Amino acid sequence: MVHDLLKDTTVTYTCSMHPEITSETPGNCPKCGMGLVLQGSTDVALPGAIPHASDKHAGHTAASFLRKFWIGLLLSIPVVLYSELPEVLLGVRMPTFPGMQYLGPLLGSIIFFYGGWIFLIGAVNEIRAKLPGMMTLISLAIVSAYTYSMYVFAIGATHALFWELATLITIMLLGHYLEMRSIDTAQHALRELAALLPDTAEIMVGQVTRGVTLAELNVNDLVIVKPGGKIPADGVVIEGESQVNESMMTGESKPVEKKVNSTVVAGTINGDGRLVVAITRIGEGTFLAGVMRLVAGAQTSKSRLQVLADKTAFYLTGIAIVTALSTLFIWLSLDKGTAFAMERFIAVLVVACPHALGLAVPLVVAISTSIASRNGLFIKDRLALEAARTIDIVLFDKTGTLTEGAYGVNAIIPLTNTTTDADKQATVAAREQENILRLAASLDFASEHPVSRAIAGEAMKRGIELFPVTHFVRVPGKGVRGIVRGMRVEIGGESLVGSKMIDGLVQDVHREIALLAGKGQTIVYVMADDNPIGVIALADIIRPEAKEAIVALKRLGIKPVMVTGDAEEVAEWVAQDVGIAEYFFRVSPHDKVEKIKAYQEKGLRVAMVGDGVNDAAALMQANVGIAIGAGTNVAIESAGIVLAKNDPRDVVKIIRLARLTYRKMVQNLFWAAGYNVIAIPLAAGALYAWGIVLSPAISAIFMSVSTIIVAANALLLRRNGQVL
Repeated sequence: MVHDLLKDTTVTYTCSMHPEITSETPGNCPKCGMGLVLQGSTDVALPGAIPHASDKHAGHTAASFLRKFWIGLLLSIPVVLYSELPEVLLGVRMPTFPGMQYLGPLLGSIIFFYGGWIFLIGAVNEIRAKLPGMMTLISLAIVSAYTYSMYVFAIGATHALFWELATLITIMLLGHYLEMRSIDTAQHALRELAALLPDTAEIMVGQVTRGVTLAELNVNDLVIVKPGGKIPADGVVIEGESQVNESMMTGESKPVEKKVNSTVVAGTINGDGRLVVAITRIGEGTFLAGVMRLVAGAQTSKSRLQVLADKTAFYLTGIAIVTALSTLFIWLSLDKGTAFAMERFIAVLVVACPHALGLAVPLVVAISTSIASRNGLFIKDRLALEAARTIDIVLFDKTGTLTEGAYGVNAIIPLTNTTTDADKQATVAAREQENILRLAASLDFASEHPVSRAIAGEAMKRGIELFPVTHFVRVPGKGVRGIVRGMRVEIGGESLVGSKMIDGLVQDVHREIALLAGKGQTIVYVMADDNPIGVIALADIIRPEAKEAIVALKRLGIKPVMVTGDAEEVAEWVAQDVGIAEYFFRVSPHDKVEKIKAYQEKGLRVAMVGDGVNDAAALMQANVGIAIGAGTNVAIESAGIVLAKNDPRDVVKIIRLARLTYRKMVQNLFWAAGYNVIAIPLAAGALYAWGIVLSPAISAIFMSVSTIIVAANALLLRRNGQVL
C-alpha cells in the first residue's frame, strides 16, 4: 500500500499566471515565459523536487476539499443513522432492510479511500521528508479506525467504528477546506500580481505591427502600448507621452508621467496616451517577476517563530503517538473493551494533530506579506521583518532618501520690489517672482545644465508660459545669456554678475542670500539689461514626506539619524528641516558601515535606509537593510526589505507591520500549543470517571475549531494592516 502511494505521488509544475499550463518537469511557461513553479506551492520548483512536508496540500485545491467534504457528508448520514448512535442517544431504531449489515463497511470504505486518500498522501510526503506531523497523525487515526472496523466486521463482532471513521474524515475535510480557503485569501495579492501581465503584445517590425505572445518577446523589440493597455515587459519609452498607473507596484495611486527616455515596468497600466516602448527585460528578468519572487519567497521563508512552531509540531507529533499508544494499552489493561480503547487511541491522535500549530505562523506570514505587497513593501527576508520590530535606531542616507536627489527651486528673491504697502507687498512679490522665473526659464529652456533644467522644470510645473529667446549663448563656467522680449537677460553665479554688483544689494537681501548659501544652496542671479532683478536659490529638494516620517519614528520610540557624504552646511540644513538631531556629514560608504558597527557595539539594533547603490555595504551590515526605491538589482541583493516608492514614511509602515505580525504570531502560538495541554488529557479519558469522554468525531471538531480560531485571529491582521 505504501509503495502504491509513493508510486502515485507525482510532481506537477504550473504557471502562476496561466494555471492551465502544467508540466511534470520544470521549465518556462510557453505563453508568458515565466518560470513554472511547484503546483500548490509558491516556491520556485527545482528539478526532481517533491512536495515538502509543510506543503501538505500540494496538488490539491480548496475546491477539491469542499467537493470531497460534501460527498463525505452525504455518505456519512446513512452510516450514522444505521449505527448504534441514534438508539443510544434518542432511543430510535432505523428501518431494517436486507444487507443493511454491509452499509457501514461499504460506505465507510468509500469515504476512507475517496476522502481519506488526501491525508494518506500527505502522510507519505511527511515521512519521506522525515518530518512526521499532522497528516501522519490523521492517517494513523483513520487507518487504525478503518482496519479495526473491518476486522470487527470480518469476524462478525459488534462495536465497529465506521460512524466515527466517516464523521472524522468528513470533519477533517471541512477543516482543511477552511484552512486552504484562508491561505488562498491571504495569497490573493500574489495572484493579483500574476494577473497583471497581458496575454499578448503588439510589436513593430519595420512599418508593420503584429501580435505575439509574451514568450515570443525579445530584448530590443519595439512594443506599441495603446491607451488603457498593459505594459507587457520592462522597457524604455522611445516615443509618445502618457500617464501610467503603477499602483500595483508602488502603492502610489497617482498616475506617473511617462515621456521619451522614461522607464516603464511590466504589468503597469497605460493611461490615455500611445507609447512605443523598447523592451529591456523580459520574462524572469522583469521587475514584476522579481517582486513575485520576493513575495513568494517571503511567504515560504522561515522566521525564528516559524522554526519554533515547526519544532514544536514535530515534538508534539511524537508526544501524541506515545500518548495514544499508552492510552490504548492502559484502557485495554483496565478491561474497558477493545472498541473503547481504540476510540481513546484514535481520539488522542486526532485531537493532538498540530494543525493549528502548523497554521499559526505560516498564515500570519502569508497575510502580512500580502499586506506589505499591497503597500509597495517587498519583504525579501522574513528575518528582516521580524527584526524590524526591535529596531532602536534608523540611519537614513540623505540623497535620494530624505531628499529627491535632484536640483529644485527652493526660493526666488525679487530685487526690485519697492512698494511700502504691507497689504500689496505679498501680491507684488508673488507677481515679481513669477516674472523672474518666466524670464529665467525662457532662457534656461535651451540649456542642458542641471541648474537650468531645474529652473525650466519649475516653470513648467507652475504652468508658466515661456517667452521666445534669440541670440542664446552659453558662457562656460558662468551661465547663459540671450535676448528675451528685447531685453538682454543673463543668468549665472557671482562670476557672471560681478562682486561689486552683489555688494551693492540692500542689506536685508544680502543677508537672506548669505543665509541660503550657508545652507549649501546654489545661488543663481538673474540680470536684465545689466541690472539684477532677482535671485533664485536651488537645492536638493527635501521630500515633503520626510518630516512626517521622522515624527512618526520618534513616536514609536525610535531614534532617527542621518548620514551623508554631503557638506556640513547641507547636512545641517536638511537635518534641521526634517527634525533629525544627530547627523553625520562627509561620510564615505565605508564610514557608513563603521557608524553602524559603532551603534551595534553599544547593543543597539540598527536599520539602514538607502538607495541600494552606494549604500549596499551599509544595508548588509545593518540589522535590517531597507532599500528605498525598488528599481535596482543592488537594492534587491543587499537589502532584506525593498520599498517600491521613494517614500521614507514606508519605513514606519514596515516597523508597524513587523510589530503587528509578531504579536499575531505569538498569540497564535500561545493558543495552538496551550490548547493541547487540555485537549490531549480529555481525549485520553482523564475525566472518564466524571462521565466526560471525547469521541474521535468530537476530537476532530475540537481540533478544527482550534484551527479556525488561529486562522480567524491571523485574518484580523488584515484589518489591522489597513491602518499602516
